[in-house]
Amino acid sequence: MHPLQCVLQVQRSLGWGPLASVSWLTLRMCRAHSSLSSTMCPSPERQEDGARKDFSSRLAAGPTFQHFLKSASAPQEKLSSEVEDPPPYLTMDELLGRQRKVYLETYGCQMNVNDTEIAWSILQKSGYLRTSNLQEADVILLVTCSIREKAEQTIWNRLHQLKALKTRRPRSRVPLRIGILGCMAERLKEEILNREKMVDILAGPDAYRDLPRLLAVAESGQQAANVLLSLDETYADVMPVQTSASATSAFVSIMRGCDNMCSYCIVPFTRGRERSRPIASILEEVKKLSEQGLKEVTLLGQNVNSFRDNSEVQFNNAVPTNLSRGFTTNYKTKQGGLRFAHLLDQVSRVDPEMRIRFTSPHPKDFPDEVLQLIHERDNICKQIHLPAQSGSSRVLEAMRRGYSREAYVELVHHIRESIPGVSLSSDFIAGFCGETEEDHVQTVSLLREVQYNMGFLFAYSMRQKTRAYHRLKDDVPEEVKLRRLEELITIFREEATKANQTSVGCTQLVLVEGLSKRSATDLCGRNDGNLKVIFPDAEMEDVNNPGLRVRAQPGDYVLVKITSASSQTLRGHVLCRTTLRDSSAYC
Repeated sequence: MHPLQCVLQVQRSLGWGPLASVSWLTLRMCRAHSSLSSTMCPSPERQEDGARKDFSSRLAAGPTFQHFLKSASAPQEKLSSEVEDPPPYLTMDELLGRQRKVYLETYGCQMNVNDTEIAWSILQKSGYLRTSNLQEADVILLVTCSIREKAEQTIWNRLHQLKALKTRRPRSRVPLRIGILGCMAERLKEEILNREKMVDILAGPDAYRDLPRLLAVAESGQQAANVLLSLDETYADVMPVQTSASATSAFVSIMRGCDNMCSYCIVPFTRGRERSRPIASILEEVKKLSEQGLKEVTLLGQNVNSFRDNSEVQFNNAVPTNLSRGFTTNYKTKQGGLRFAHLLDQVSRVDPEMRIRFTSPHPKDFPDEVLQLIHERDNICKQIHLPAQSGSSRVLEAMRRGYSREAYVELVHHIRESIPGVSLSSDFIAGFCGETEEDHVQTVSLLREVQYNMGFLFAYSMRQKTRAYHRLKDDVPEEVKLRRLEELITIFREEATKANQTSVGCTQLVLVEGLSKRSATDLCGRNDGNLKVIFPDAEMEDVNNPGLRVRAQPGDYVLVKITSASSQTLRGHVLCRTTLRDSSAYC
């Protein structure tokens, strides 16, 4: 007897040029016979389990190539009222979690945090339980990131740790199942299944609805994967389950995928094409979060301010996109749909006491109507993430960012004129393909000129499938990348300290998050600009109840007078508890 691997592949052309969508289910059979028509043998720990033998027989006789071809062509978006029949090789009972415990670990960006909540919402409805104890888990799911090589290496290292946990699993318990979710599952596919035999399931960012089926297949000892990229999946009908009962804020995904095709970026290849959620479903989620008492939501997307809701036909013939002055796109101009300014307006009206943030935007999508709305609404935070990536126009062109340094700086000035006191943050990449020392010096000068309040800086990491991988050469030595990165970090911290010190002596509204991680006598929160603010846990007056002395609780708005500032943190002393609307008289 020899192990036999049966791979069913379906490839569907989407007309994306280099982006091909691949949907595949891999079933690794243990101790199979040499004929494809032979019956599968169950895993050793299940040899005496008649139900599992029956499952394996049905699985072998079940899905055909035509079955998966048909599935690959089916639309992915489901209405919440729809109830799907189980696949022909599974019963409805086998799709249930039977109260098995799931342990979820999240790596990477805020989108992955939101994806974790979506995945858990789907599994919870299928009868799984959540656990925060790794040792008692029956299923371990890692929600992964592929944006840089270091992020992927972290997952490989984690899998080696989990391998020992799986090996030591007592025979008296159900076998431990391990799954890789998200961008790394999408990017590496077969490599994960072949390199790490202990991985049972793979699910790409658009395949979370399929998790119950994948886990049901894994129950018989088989490997299963679904990495189909969708043109329309937004999980609009899935209400994410908040991972922390004490949270004061939440992420709300408003769109998925990206069309920008920046030459360094893997996102279009791991998360697919850009598509937006219907505004009605976003508003419903924000309303529910408000009813739960949350005080802040962050609207999430790979290019959030290019949002375009085409679900309402009457708006599909509207005017084309207005880009920021001096900016271009890598794709054909899009027509119609309800745009980001409309969404921002509607979301900000749900609850005047709920702060609204958004990330991550692209600088090209800041028309004046968006800036004006941010300026006018008290509950839309005066904080904008404006990813620059480089201060050199030559490097920006190689990155296919669609703007020059001059256009970017002009936009910065225009934003500061439109939104007085705005807080700016940015992303920068050190050592991109062909970056010279002069290019690096121009990035340093941009950091000094703009003086960002916050920054996210990284050394360039070449990613397969990207335009840079196929067209450019990763020719900056690693030691040079790291040296340039350290210089950028040093300059950023110097300039951020200067920018943040302008707050000293000012009174700022702070949303309390909880105790400071470094002191049990201090509280921590964030101001309108998303900077961390630390202040003593002391009694204060409640503005709405004169004479009442209170201590701040998570979710409270308090006024804090700032006494000192660093590149990342403000410190001060608390004045009183207030509301978002009443605070405008003091700030």
